[in-house]
Amino acid sequence: MLPVGKLDSDVLKRIVIDKIKYKNEDVKIRAGVGEDCAVVGYGDYDCVISTDPITSSINDVGRLSIHISCNDIASNGVQPIAITLAVMLPKGTTEEDVEKIMTQAAKSAEDVGVEIVGGHTEITEAVNQPVIVSTAFGKAVANESQSAADMRAGDVILMTKQAGLEGTGIICSDYEEELSKILSADELAHGKAMLDDVSVVKEGVIAGKIGTHGMHDVTEGGILGAVWEMCNISGLGVILDEDKIEVSEVTEKVCEHFSIDWKRLISSGCMVIVASAEKANSICDELEKNGIKVSQIGMVTEASEGLMLRKSSGNIEEIEPPKTDELYRVTGC
Repeated sequence: MLPVGKLDSDVLKRIVIDKIKYKNEDVKIRAGVGEDCAVVGYGDYDCVISTDPITSSINDVGRLSIHISCNDIASNGVQPIAITLAVMLPKGTTEEDVEKIMTQAAKSAEDVGVEIVGGHTEITEAVNQPVIVSTAFGKAVANESQSAADMRAGDVILMTKQAGLEGTGIICSDYEEELSKILSADELAHGKAMLDDVSVVKEGVIAGKIGTHGMHDVTEGGILGAVWEMCNISGLGVILDEDKIEVSEVTEKVCEHFSIDWKRLISSGCMVIVASAEKANSICDELEKNGIKVSQIGMVTEASEGLMLRKSSGNIEEIEPPKTDELYRVTGC
């Protein structure tokens, strides 16, 4: 039986991606392990497309449904322009419940600058909590969207904000009573407020204008999973420094309480950016001018050097492929 969460990368490739045989010549970037978006050519422009479900949040499903797919579009250096929502709700859902979800979604869409152009809404016994699948669309000048396939040995690896943002926010929101026993009121409020910072559209567009060798919004699998997926696309290695990966004390406390690894915790709101040393400096300067914290956490290496993490202890260990996100060890679903 398969575990809860995203399919393991090997399983995903073998029983899903490898089954897709038909290829259309207008598709420039297609389904692949670690690819956030598809890119379809339309003459002078490309359409950038991404789909994501929200299955692990109860209280913030509306706003997350907007941000997660829009973040994927931004990881190609593109501003999202439109989004559709397929909203599936359990039996017993009230009008007030639907209104809360759509109020969240509408506000988040306005904040990001993306129009909700359609979708589907239904009450169904197939789910026991709200589930939303969103599909976002972006418009790019032909052949200017950015991919990890462009990575080169010697490139700098940057991350914005902090690891574990979304996971911490969801856990603090959905497990507030339990966490009130180990967190102060201010810490709990800080953890819940992390969900206000889950968009990476601004940094994606800024970095995209300067030029990158690929970006990845840090979702399931956490910061280590995101870097592994980028290296899987590029066929290159990496060395990361654990001490340089930004993480809040609240996230560390929450993860310690639930015995989970913050480096493997879903982290929407954090973007991994890979760029040449020269471009990396410009990206850092511009992000900081716009109030976005950014850290240099490692470097791209040749494939022969492997995917490595230098631990705080000084030991070096291999970065394993992403498996079930740590969040599911808390939620159990």
